[in-house]
Amino acid sequence: MTIEPVDALRRIAFLLERSRASTYRVKAYRQAADTLLAIPEAEVHERVRKGTLKQLEGIGPSTAAVIEQAAAGATPDRLADLEAEAGGPLVEGGESVRARLRGDLHSHSDWSDGGSPIQEMVATALELGHDYLALTDHSPRLTVANGLSAARLAQQLKIVDALNAAVGDDFRLLKAIEVDILDDGSLDQSEAMLDQLDIRVASVHSKLKMESTAMTRRMIAAVRQPHTNILGHCTGRLITGNRGKRAQSSFDASAVFEACVETNTAVEINSRPERTDPPDDLLTLAIETGCLFAIDTDAHAPGQLDFLAYGCERAERLGVPLDRIVNTWSLDQLLDWANAT
Repeated sequence: MTIEPVDALRRIAFLLERSRASTYRVKAYRQAADTLLAIPEAEVHERVRKGTLKQLEGIGPSTAAVIEQAAAGATPDRLADLEAEAGGPLVEGGESVRARLRGDLHSHSDWSDGGSPIQEMVATALELGHDYLALTDHSPRLTVANGLSAARLAQQLKIVDALNAAVGDDFRLLKAIEVDILDDGSLDQSEAMLDQLDIRVASVHSKLKMESTAMTRRMIAAVRQPHTNILGHCTGRLITGNRGKRAQSSFDASAVFEACVETNTAVEINSRPERTDPPDDLLTLAIETGCLFAIDTDAHAPGQLDFLAYGCERAERLGVPLDRIVNTWSLDQLLDWANAT
């Protein structure tokens, strides 16, 4: 099976991201793909023939080898190795849920703390068969993640419009945000900007060790904000990964989930392996309480959009009703729910 050089580079990057490789390892392949896209195909083949690929900025020995092998009609060795190591299913189980998902409602681009341009996130979502993807870059207070001011968010929305016009009717990039829940439960963006969005994920990113009563009050206030659609990674825990471990926040989960039911707010099943949030006991409680759910990747790179498999396995194993998972819904039903008055 032949593969074009750019596609080989992108697939390698995807598989590395999917297996949670370091950003440094991934960057070389995505940068090389960008370099090739900027020059004529004939020049690529001429440079392969003359052995001058490495004279191009962003092309090193490893990426040059991939390009040369793909240009010769062979599967690059690096790609073949990665397909064998990391190309199989991420987890066993969850296939019936994954087959019903129409999109992902939590993802990040290089506008905040993601690693890739919006266009690459969209291209990968299309390749994965999504009907829609919510672009949920961070809000202003999260400066460590380059959160978007109102002005930058307004600029991003114009780009989303342009991308949607280019892609056509079979896919929709949703105007969205992961908005910080402030100490008092208010949301870190103006109502005027929140009004312009399709989806709003509200998450706690600060003072995660807040005393339980205060954290409960904070989260319930956020859930009751009219713009809140999804309560993101509700415990804030980290259980593995290069960011270290972090204990889950303390709050009255029953009270918070009851508020979610009252306000028709979805509880996020965050599929990132280092989060797996909420944990099984709280996810079971949310099911029993009657909550809606959103199975999301919280992807910070294109390959991480495949993390949906982890959340789907948990949803299937714990018995989340499919009709209560909002991203199994059609786009029209989803938008009607998210913007109900």
